Amino acid sequence: MHLKSIRLQNYRNYETLELDFSEQTNVLIGENAQGKTNLLESIYVLALAKSHRTTQDRELIGWEADAAMVEGRIHKRTGETVQSLTFSPKGKKAKLNHLEQRRLSDYVGAFNVVLFAPEDLAIVKGSPQGRRRFLDMEIGQVSPVYLHELNQYLKTLKQRNALLKQLSIKGGDETLLEVLTDQMIELAVKIVSRRHHFIDQLEKWAGPIHSGITRDLETLTIQYVSDTFQKERYPKEAMFETYRQKFDKIRENERRRGVTLFGPHRDDFELYVNNRNVQTFGSQGQQRTAALSLKLAEIELIHEEVGEYPLLLLDDVLSELDDHRQTHLLDTMGQKVQTIITTTNIDGIAHETIQQAKVFHVKQGEVETESV
Repeated sequence: MHLKSIRLQNYRNYETLELDFSEQTNVLIGENAQGKTNLLESIYVLALAKSHRTTQDRELIGWEADAAMVEGRIHKRTGETVQSLTFSPKGKKAKLNHLEQRRLSDYVGAFNVVLFAPEDLAIVKGSPQGRRRFLDMEIGQVSPVYLHELNQYLKTLKQRNALLKQLSIKGGDETLLEVLTDQMIELAVKIVSRRHHFIDQLEKWAGPIHSGITRDLETLTIQYVSDTFQKERYPKEAMFETYRQKFDKIRENERRRGVTLFGPHRDDFELYVNNRNVQTFGSQGQQRTAALSLKLAEIELIHEEVGEYPLLLLDDVLSELDDHRQTHLLDTMGQKVQTIITTTNIDGIAHETIQQAKVFHVKQGEVETESV
């Protein structure tokens, strides 16, 4: 699939913008704070209905504007689709081929993107929260029902925490707590099962990629981490019973503290290079290689799941990679993946992928296409 064009209205520092993209490589060049990342972000938002930079949709709306709009034309094997999102103080509206979608989970997944930005290097050495977000966003693209289950889980978790806090202060009947616990366990089993499957698929692709980058000197493995389950996989029935036993065991502790103490909202995953935890013991180079391997694996995983390659967004990441990793990334892109790159300049990058790219110059919210 590829993004043929995009149209913005009152999106951050863009009042109006219409651009047509190359099916292969596109480079957005400009100084910092001119709007390159805003434009890249709008494409990410078009696909996933949320930003990777903020949780506040209001920040996407231009200064003194009442609403913002992002619209894109996407070419797929099955034909061309038009997707759009409108953001206003009342919320957001998502449309596929001009038909409003009742749920965002019905919208997400129609257009797939993989974003690689400098902050993604922190997936390896950053917080568990960041890795959970990575899992949730990427699984949601290939399994939209996952987003619906996750949202239901988080709503139930919020209700359960509120009730636990009330019980810790005032005491009372625990009947509702039992109901919420069962609901949460059912959703937790579904979420963890999908995460396990995703981790398995990601490792299948990331392992060989990592070996290629390191010239077969290193092996990469990925391990899902949970306070509830050990390393082996559990059948769903066993997972439900294990969750139930764990909740029963810590019931009094949860009541006393007024919060849910475990579940998929606290899980994590770990990366191992040559059987050593790269988060803890890896060098900066090993951590960057692991992050790059994950991102390149995402591309292949999405292709395997949906039958088409996603759009690759590279936000000022080339300058963060040494020549070897940079070349491996550009070679992998080749001609099979549409790519949009932001950078302050392309001097010193002699790779043919960059030399043949369509180039745009970004300055103060205005974009000009470089003449050939």
